[in-house]
Amino acid sequence: MQNPNIDILKTEILSDNWYTLNKVTFTIHKKDGTEETQSREAYDRGNGAVILLYNTNTKNVILTRQFRLPTYINGNTTGMLIEACAGLLDNDNPEDCIKRETEEETGYKISKVQKIFEAYMSPGSVTEILHFFIAEYSNEMKIADGGGLEEEGENIEVLELSFEESLTMIDSGEIKDAKTIMLLQYLRLKNII
Repeated sequence: MQNPNIDILKTEILSDNWYTLNKVTFTIHKKDGTEETQSREAYDRGNGAVILLYNTNTKNVILTRQFRLPTYINGNTTGMLIEACAGLLDNDNPEDCIKRETEEETGYKISKVQKIFEAYMSPGSVTEILHFFIAEYSNEMKIADGGGLEEEGENIEVLELSFEESLTMIDSGEIKDAKTIMLLQYLRLKNII
């Protein structure tokens, strides 16, 4: 359903090199009855899915580490980021996407996932909504090394960490990725591990 208080006047493409950066001019009808015209930029990179693999027997989780340029240019001296496995939907439904990404990035083939929620990760400037999943894994599910797809320029390190160590890494600042923190806190709050 469209918001009757918003009228989109114009959308201009500022860049469509990697994904699409739009400048949107719109009129907003305020609560006091006045109108105001505003312009905002919105980055459209599609929607995505993210998963946290956990093992209730070993009390471990599977995370990844890879270079993330935006963090590097904003003060992360190595540019390396520890995060949960994630990817863009690429015209798949969220469940199929996250199963594919899990196998590509971590080498684990999972068949059963649990969707726990959806969230906008940076709603002031990015259109993406992220579908959050969790799944239990075992060593028998490991069918490959993981590491991502070379043709996509991925160079992903797979990490198996104790759940308690991963929580400590949030406190120490070693884990700074929002989606990963949300998933680890979810496991903690729901007493899953």
